[in-house]
Amino acid sequence: MTSEYDVIIVGGGPAGLAAGLYTARMDLKAVLLDRGPLGGQLLNTELVEDYPGFESILGADLAVKMGDHSRKFGLEVRDFEPVKEVDLGADGTTKVVRLESGEELTSRALIMAAGGLPRYLEVPGEKEFWGRGVSYCAVCDGAFFKGQELAVIGGGDAAVEEGDFLTRYASKVYIVHRRDQFRAQPILLDRAHDNPKIEFITDAAVKSIAGDGKVRALNYERHGRPVELPVGGVFIFIGFVPNSKLLKMHVDHDEAGYLNTDRNMQTSVPGIWAVGDVRAQLTKQIATAVGDGTTAAVAASAYVTSLKDAARR
Repeated sequence: MTSEYDVIIVGGGPAGLAAGLYTARMDLKAVLLDRGPLGGQLLNTELVEDYPGFESILGADLAVKMGDHSRKFGLEVRDFEPVKEVDLGADGTTKVVRLESGEELTSRALIMAAGGLPRYLEVPGEKEFWGRGVSYCAVCDGAFFKGQELAVIGGGDAAVEEGDFLTRYASKVYIVHRRDQFRAQPILLDRAHDNPKIEFITDAAVKSIAGDGKVRALNYERHGRPVELPVGGVFIFIGFVPNSKLLKMHVDHDEAGYLNTDRNMQTSVPGIWAVGDVRAQLTKQIATAVGDGTTAAVAASAYVTSLKDAARR
């Protein structure tokens, strides 16, 4: 079974939802696909304080608002619909999206908003204790660690922000970073430094995660000395791997796999746009993701219209 659309949007985070809103408003036949519930990384964010218009809003609440807004204009939303791969049709221009269910969708234009997955530490004990003390989502799992001491690995916004969040449950949170300087925003670092439950450990190279059925300790090396840090959980926030490998044709990307685009968000393949966290860019914020999605939707609309006009001649 094959379904035809003007635009297919892969990914239901802020970038994908913005693209969906605008394509639907411009009266295109559009569908948005997401492997889980709508929201993307919003669902892993407890509190959003830097999205214009909302001084403070729960990430999950903002996801619901964005989803409802997109549906209002007629966007077809298919959540819990994992995409297996994206390819080009026999004509070299049709975009073909194959779902894990076996269904196939085609379109003239495709907007990749597929985000990424957590980057792994790849140290002994990480996979063994995944779900038994190792986590990649503080909002999802923090409540399971009430009264315990925890380690957060990473030096960016996510690590510091999620470490601060975990202090509402944990008795102590160690933020462990391999460098001596953090990449996180100063406002987040100031908040964490003011929190008496947080302690920073820098110049620390994580070697392993140890336990006996569940996590008991984090082993790291600092200034050439091995250290065992007793903790009940390890939360890892060291970046993301973009889901660009869903694309089965060659699309220009950087060394990390993030897709390169022009100023209209179009990739090196005509008719394919990349937005949000799957795109190579300076910052990964909700506001920039929404801007990406809006730009791509307008460009995709012009592209589809030009193809329709050419077909009529």
